[in-house]
This record gives sequence, structure tokens and C-alpha cells, in this order.
Amino acid sequence: MPSYIDQVRAFCLSLPSATEDVQWEHDLLFRIGGKMFCVANLEPGMSPTKIAFKCTPEKFAELVEIDGIIPAPYMARNHWVALLEMDALRQPEIKELIQTSYQLVLENLPKKTQAALGANPPPNNPKAKVQQKIKPRKAKPRKTKLRKTKPQRVAKRRT
Repeated sequence: MPSYIDQVRAFCLSLPSATEDVQWEHDLLFRIGGKMFCVANLEPGMSPTKIAFKCTPEKFAELVEIDGIIPAPYMARNHWVALLEMDALRQPEIKELIQTSYQLVLENLPKKTQAALGANPPPNNPKAKVQQKIKPRKAKPRKTKLRKTKPQRVAKRRT
């Protein structure tokens, strides 16, 4: 196993509630709440990429301009990038980007899953502020139309 995998693995597993799993025969997946936030290639001969992770749309556009970084195969539409060479970025930058990927995935998990993981929503979340400002509406009484009913026929019994 190449040394970069050990470094990425140690960092990813240091994040709260992160798990690892091997999938697709040669990829080591790191997940939070069952959702991937980083993928490391265990067999470099199978694919040219070393690791892949999610990023913001702005960072995605910035990173794909750097030599050695490409849109991740099959996941580029979700703003994932893949490193062809580990020296395309410095180690602290890679760790920061993986941390950001972790946060992006964690924030998109259902609230129940986040609560089960013990994750608190970030205090500067703009969605949380909007939800606090909105007051619930009072329900207006519905006007119902009275239906005219036909007189019911009484069935005559035959004796």
C-alpha cells in the first residue's frame, strides 16, 4: 500500500464518526453517515487517480485548473476532484480540502442522521438563521360549502 494512503487514511479516520470501507474492488472509501467524503485508490494500476474528494463549486473550478488535478470520473457533476499526483498540492492543503469535503457531506445529511452522529449544525449556517426568523403562520379557518343532500328514500320492506 503506497504511503500516501496511510497519510490520507490516518487523517480521514481522525475525523469524528468517519468510517472506512473497500468498494469497487480497489477503492478505499471514507464515509460519514453512510455518505462518501473521500476515496483513495488502493491499486494505482487500475486508475490514474490517487485520491478524490468533494469541494465547493468555486473551489472545483479553481482546482481543475491546476496540473495534476482533474474532475473526478463519474462524480465531477457533484463537484468532486481527483488528484493524479499527490504533489499537485501541499499536504496541509490536501488535509484542509478533505476536511471541507467532510463538512460539506455532513451538512447535507438529514438532521436525524446528524443528531445521531452527535453533529451540531455550524453556528454560521445561513439556512439556520433564516429558519429562526420565519414565524409560523396561523391557520386560517377554511370555508366549507355545505352540500345539498338528496332526501334518502326509505326502502319499503316486503312482507
